[in-house]
Amino acid sequence: MPRTTAGPQLPLDVRHRDGAGQPDADLVAGVLDALPSPTVLIDPDGTILLVNSAWAASGDLLEDDRLEVGVGGNYFEVMLSLSDDAVNHERIEQLRALSQGLRKRVSADYALSTVTGVRWFHLQASRADESGRVVVTHTDVTSRVEAEQASAWQARHDHLTDLPNRAHLHELINSELRRDREPVTVLFLDVDGFKDVNDTLGHEVGDGLLRELAGRLSSHTRGEDTVGRLGGDEFVVLCRNCDVDGALALAERFQATFDEPFQLGERNTRLTVSIGVATAPGGNSDVRSTDLVRDADLAMYAAKSAGRNRVRVFSPDLRSAVEQRVLVAAELREAIDAGQLVLHYQPVMHLPTGEVSGVEALVRWQHPERGLVMPCDFIPLAEQNGIVVPLTRWVLGEATRQTVAWEQLGLTLVTGVNISAAHFGTGTLVADVHDALTAAELAPERLVLELTETSVAEDPLRAAAQFAQLRISGVEVSIDDFGSGFSSLSQLVSIPAGVLKLDRSLVAGTETRRSESAAAIAAVVGLATACGMRSLAEGVETADQLDLVRELGCTYAQGFHIARPMPAAELPGWLARRPSPAGRRASTAHLQSA
Repeated sequence: MPRTTAGPQLPLDVRHRDGAGQPDADLVAGVLDALPSPTVLIDPDGTILLVNSAWAASGDLLEDDRLEVGVGGNYFEVMLSLSDDAVNHERIEQLRALSQGLRKRVSADYALSTVTGVRWFHLQASRADESGRVVVTHTDVTSRVEAEQASAWQARHDHLTDLPNRAHLHELINSELRRDREPVTVLFLDVDGFKDVNDTLGHEVGDGLLRELAGRLSSHTRGEDTVGRLGGDEFVVLCRNCDVDGALALAERFQATFDEPFQLGERNTRLTVSIGVATAPGGNSDVRSTDLVRDADLAMYAAKSAGRNRVRVFSPDLRSAVEQRVLVAAELREAIDAGQLVLHYQPVMHLPTGEVSGVEALVRWQHPERGLVMPCDFIPLAEQNGIVVPLTRWVLGEATRQTVAWEQLGLTLVTGVNISAAHFGTGTLVADVHDALTAAELAPERLVLELTETSVAEDPLRAAAQFAQLRISGVEVSIDDFGSGFSSLSQLVSIPAGVLKLDRSLVAGTETRRSESAAAIAAVVGLATACGMRSLAEGVETADQLDLVRELGCTYAQGFHIARPMPAAELPGWLARRPSPAGRRASTAHLQSA
């Protein structure tokens, strides 16, 4: 805006005549002066013919006190004196075209540096008459523009950490990939154990941790790098002009930031981070940001799988492995309905009597091309892809039907079925068990449901509620792999379970550290007894181990020394050939023909 000491002014040649031909210059000046926005009337050459009071007052905003232009000055020169750039030259040409009637209006927003800071104005110009005179108004729209800028900034940044968010990160990465320059590298960082912080200390503490992490990461990057947050505890760093070696050096710096403990609530906590690295050459239009971030994400998961607190660089093998897992998951969905799943059963010995009192049902996949696939190769995929619940329903149905079939042969066994923690979340576990028992017409007392200690610890309240319903109905409940996790005693006491299965690692330890492992086994057996539960030692692979767990008071045992898992059709024959506890063969000749 120009500085001028005059109020509304009208040169003598600016006239308007009413119907009687009388000059009405004062009326024109009054109307213009009534406008709240700084306004000028200019002729086709840019000469200022008239200004209003708001125009005159706006001059006080300018930092250049030497600029004083009023009536008689040149508006175009005022524009160029404020900013002699291509934009203003183009705008002057637009005003000339407007004056000549070649366009209807000129409209634009522009920024102006003032003594109070940068302000935004909306320029609106219209042709006043056939002589080519133009009225130009300048409306202060600073509040609107700042609100729009704030909204746009918020849409592109994470509200918690103020870092670029997922959408903005992809924009920045794509922009770098299109440049013909050095390689572009992405680091994908995931905090190890962040969920435990939220679960134990609360989300408010977790949010504080994320803000501190954002600050630490940003302070350890190079000037040309960008740190962003994808969501949760996942951060991405865009490294411009950076190859793999440079990225690895940067990853080490990030890991070093975790050496200093984090102040979480009232205590200091040490955390670690797993980092994945992926690189793409610059100027490669075939690579997209989603590809690069996905590859870095795969490398990060490889780092976690390798033991956490590690750095891994992406390789095509990682992508191939994921594609293979996706394929297997799709095939597994079809396998359930196609009858490709089978159950093998591992006998469970009742140690006080030496009798086989039950079996554990273990699912196998009879793949048409890969042969018999063990559960460790597909159960994790089933859990990750939402297939584990329909898979478990199939196992429940098949195991209960088989148990009834054995009963009809005179063989009374209790069958154990493993349940995934994901089944608790559906809220259908109790109903699914009831449906399987009803369909097979099996007594509830012939079924045991097994859930691992770590799964129970994930949601002990939900587990306790559903276990209680199951035990009331007559179904027994077992906590599997006890000793592999870190359940509290309060959780154990609150879970209405009847059997505590010792993790096989406790039994295996007797081969190398007999006294220590024996003490651990004895402690777990004593804990089970105190909680009103029976104990079961799994992973018994030698006669010495079997003798030891019997001496230490275990109620049940299972393992390769007793019997390997076998198809249902083989179990009756195996039982018939097995010596009775007294050294006599059991009278089960009628089972051999089954």
